[in-house]
Amino acid sequence: MAKKVFVSGCFDMLHSGHIAFFKEAASYGDLYVGIGSDATVLELKGRHTINSEQERMYVIDAIKHVKKVFVNKGSGILDFDEDLKDLQPDIFVVNEDGYSPAKKELCDSLGIDFKVLKRIPDAGLPERSTTAIRTEGNCTLPYRIDLAGTWIDQPYVSKFHPGWALTISLEPTIEYNERCGMSTSTRNAAKNIWPYYLPLEKPEKLAEILFKFENDPGSSIISGAQDAIGICMPGLVRHYYDNDYWPKKFQSIHSESILSWLEAHLCMTLLWPREKGLDLLSDTYINETNVKALAQAADQVWDAILAQDLDRFAQGFLDSFKAQTTMFPNMLNERIEQEIAKYKDQALAWKLAGAGGGGYLIMVSKEPIPGTMRIHIRRKDSHL
Repeated sequence: MAKKVFVSGCFDMLHSGHIAFFKEAASYGDLYVGIGSDATVLELKGRHTINSEQERMYVIDAIKHVKKVFVNKGSGILDFDEDLKDLQPDIFVVNEDGYSPAKKELCDSLGIDFKVLKRIPDAGLPERSTTAIRTEGNCTLPYRIDLAGTWIDQPYVSKFHPGWALTISLEPTIEYNERCGMSTSTRNAAKNIWPYYLPLEKPEKLAEILFKFENDPGSSIISGAQDAIGICMPGLVRHYYDNDYWPKKFQSIHSESILSWLEAHLCMTLLWPREKGLDLLSDTYINETNVKALAQAADQVWDAILAQDLDRFAQGFLDSFKAQTTMFPNMLNERIEQEIAKYKDQALAWKLAGAGGGGYLIMVSKEPIPGTMRIHIRRKDSHL
């Protein structure tokens, strides 16, 4: 009897990359495909599907590599939980973009073999992804990584000690999940101004427009400026805060050798979306000592990047994260720390994207870590 093989995903706008994935997964046995419902895609991606769940099922059912397709019964990144227990497959297959520790934990608990595949197109075909196809003639707005100095863009932090925040603008090669520290809320706000791409204007001015648009006068909670800056200003940028919401000055790096060096040593993996209702601003320890440590770590990260000194970069990266979590302990919890521990033999340093509590884990490493996502930094001459 053939083994049961299970895969799960959105599988919207079906393309050759999906077919290659199905073909490779089916080489292990009879392939069962669970698709995310329209509601689940909206929850995780913050957008509606191009093709409805009924249309997606119809098309996938016609693929010769697929034995059966169905809509997953649940929601969230583990929307297939109940289906997995009912189906009892022998193997669960994901690609590198679809890996998450929660999926592996579930498979381990159920005795299911968990396999991670690389995105390899069939011979003669280009590498394809739904995100890349969606950006062709659609929204090409960037994302951002907060590299160091996170939280210094809030006056209730920088009033104790001024300092720099460091951000990297990312090409939208991956459609990052909502509530995962990738500034998706600010990016969604940007879509209301620029639905498809950023105008060819001064990036700093675009960032200021976006920041003011997102934060209405009289708002009780002000979104930090680093999100707007990271989205609108290409390359690696640092911005200096001193008891104000908008930075006093900017410095940018567009050197190809430095940006390529960063791409070679940074990777990411999805943990899980931050829980709704998590209060990151309770039980905080914001004082001169802790904010000064945050600012000094950001300085070390910047200097190490300029020198392309990997060891110093990793140490500053860790110091910045330690300073963040010392001030805001709710960024971390035991479950997150357990996941970080799994990478300590491969990664030199790590931090959580954005405000933490879940989301994406960003790591510094000498060599690419299997099963993780690489980053693609937006260059100065990009038309996104």
